[in-house]
Amino acid sequence: GHVYGYAVGLDMPRRDLQERAKEMRRPWDAAKAFDHSAPCSRIVPASRIGHPDRGSIWLDVNGKRTQSSDISTLIWNVPEIIAELSTLFELAPGDLIFTGTPAGVGPVQRGDTLHGGVEGVAELTVRVV
Repeated sequence: GHVYGYAVGLDMPRRDLQERAKEMRRPWDAAKAFDHSAPCSRIVPASRIGHPDRGSIWLDVNGKRTQSSDISTLIWNVPEIIAELSTLFELAPGDLIFTGTPAGVGPVQRGDTLHGGVEGVAELTVRVV
């Protein structure tokens, strides 16, 4: 069978490209899928941590908390997300599924340090270059 796991990832779109694509009524692919747009922590196997259904999710930018929520607030739980996506895509080992983002999204600049985590899963630190 497949091994499922959890990680902490940052979805970092380029808003400039996204806004331009919106204005031209074009797809947002280039804004969401550029090199280094989705840094991730190591994947922690579900066999080690189970399938968390609650736990704080947070992000600090330069030491200041900008996003804070709990994974219990997800609209769909992980099995529901996998089931729904399986109707649209063939999911395979190594695929990553990013869930929603807590309120508090904002711009980052070169030199900023981002540190985020999901309680009971992992933490991730990224420096914007």
